[in-house]
Amino acid sequence: MREPIDLNWKEFGSALLNATPNGVAVFDNTLQAVISNRLARDSLDLYPGAFLSATVPSLTAAARQVLSAKSVETGMVVKKNDSRYSVLLAPIRHNDAAIGVLAVFEDMTALTNMTNRMKGFQQLSIELDTIIDSSNDGLWICDGSGVVVRINPASEKMIGLKSADVIGKHMSELVGKKLVDRSVTLEVLKTRKKVSLIQKTRIDRHLFLTGTPVFDKNGDLFRVVVNERDITEITRLQEQLKENVEITEQYKQDILEKQIEETESRQIIAKSANYRKIVQKAIKLAQVDSTVLILGESGTGKGVIADLIHKYSFRADHPMVKINCGSIPETLVESELFGYEKGAFTGAGHKGKSGKFETADKGIIFLDEIAELPLASQVKLLKFLEDGVISRVGSTASKPVDVRIIAATNRDLKDMIETKQFRNDLYYRLNVIPVKIPPLRERAECLVPLITRYLGVFCQKYGKPEMTLSREAVDALTAYRFPGNVRELINICERLVVMARNNRIQYENLPGSIRKSMASAEPYGDVWQPGQTLGQMVADLEKEVLAAALKKTKTQANAAKLLGINQSTIARKMKKYGLIRSAWQPPGPSH
Repeated sequence: MREPIDLNWKEFGSALLNATPNGVAVFDNTLQAVISNRLARDSLDLYPGAFLSATVPSLTAAARQVLSAKSVETGMVVKKNDSRYSVLLAPIRHNDAAIGVLAVFEDMTALTNMTNRMKGFQQLSIELDTIIDSSNDGLWICDGSGVVVRINPASEKMIGLKSADVIGKHMSELVGKKLVDRSVTLEVLKTRKKVSLIQKTRIDRHLFLTGTPVFDKNGDLFRVVVNERDITEITRLQEQLKENVEITEQYKQDILEKQIEETESRQIIAKSANYRKIVQKAIKLAQVDSTVLILGESGTGKGVIADLIHKYSFRADHPMVKINCGSIPETLVESELFGYEKGAFTGAGHKGKSGKFETADKGIIFLDEIAELPLASQVKLLKFLEDGVISRVGSTASKPVDVRIIAATNRDLKDMIETKQFRNDLYYRLNVIPVKIPPLRERAECLVPLITRYLGVFCQKYGKPEMTLSREAVDALTAYRFPGNVRELINICERLVVMARNNRIQYENLPGSIRKSMASAEPYGDVWQPGQTLGQMVADLEKEVLAAALKKTKTQANAAKLLGINQSTIARKMKKYGLIRSAWQPPGPSH
């Protein structure tokens, strides 16, 4: 058995009073404090011997009332030392007589602060509700699992549903019932990132949605807030604007078609401004008889421009003879161009033969790849340009020929002049009126019309139904740079038609070169290599850009112009990076 505790009842009573969280004091009939605990002493100055009237005078009348009426008084509030206390006064009875008053003081400061905070929260909640409900944008709030917690009135109007129809339901259920066609909330739950998309509602409205994930302090996603903006009117205006732009472009195209009599020449597609200028220039050149030099990369359609000049010139009723100077063996170039007399050389016909210049009399001769013309033949061509007469190989007689010359090349003749591969005087005779055709990559507006046209041409050629392109295929084709220009585009269109399994061309059906170029177009793909400093990376990139510019322009002067720097800088950097001419200069003509 436990030993009985030897209690000091005075100490026990003091400890008991101090254990309560409230201030406690006992007053006698004179309202003098007899007993008080620590809180009453420290906070209210109610030390034993102190009179209530001196320490808390506002309670004096109530305490006397308690003594006389022998009843409990509650609900009183006193303020002491910047704190507020709720007071309970109770009579202390002995032999049915009130011999004193018990006072209990409850500190209301914490309760008051909590009450004020609750009022603040209530006010904030009211303000938040007002903001949400008055917003012109729709707002959805879903929990971390995708269940709808709240939507505002603006959203109800946009989606044509009441909040009661969606609150408490999972977004996958709303999509499954086709109440919405897609959910940005579900995408946010998958990615845990902000997501934006376009949604079409059941009342045919188009909404731009942005879903934002909300995470707690532990990193758990517990809310998804979705902002909805009605873009139906914007979409309608965009479509109207697009239609107006298309109408404007059509007007421009109609004017151009009239200028070039498109009813007879539908092979010309000139949607881009720079190519329209080329076509208009070609039409003007058709009205004169000057020599024309057509410049441009391989496959840009230099022959098409030559045909256009011929078609609208006064020589249209006479032939335009086309010659590819690079396809004729060097030993036969002169005889092909100017003809030969019988017995002029071993293997020559016994009757002799007229050359292309004689065949083109009264018409036009188109000298394609003029840069490949051998130097010996360049001399004879120059002589013709000066006096208008030709001499057959093996003949001393001269014959006047009325021929207009149109020449074309994809090479830089000025650079060839520097390397003694092309005559300077012939260049200036040919370059009376230069026409520079832009590459296909600089004719963005022409791409889709060209693709559409040639798909149609080859569908008709191979007896296949009309074909269409998916959006991904169109994006890939328009992003591709077409190094082979229009010629490459035509080949690709033919391949797509021939290999197509149905009338819808997908991204996967495109040639590997196009898909590979799209894959390699990622920004900063292989720029950084581990272990390289920034200076090394900049130097490598500068060398690569410089080499590409030299390869493209063929000369230091043109590369300097392209890059916007001095030619001396080009020369200095070539020496710095060891870029020799053979690394980028294309070989001369092979014979």
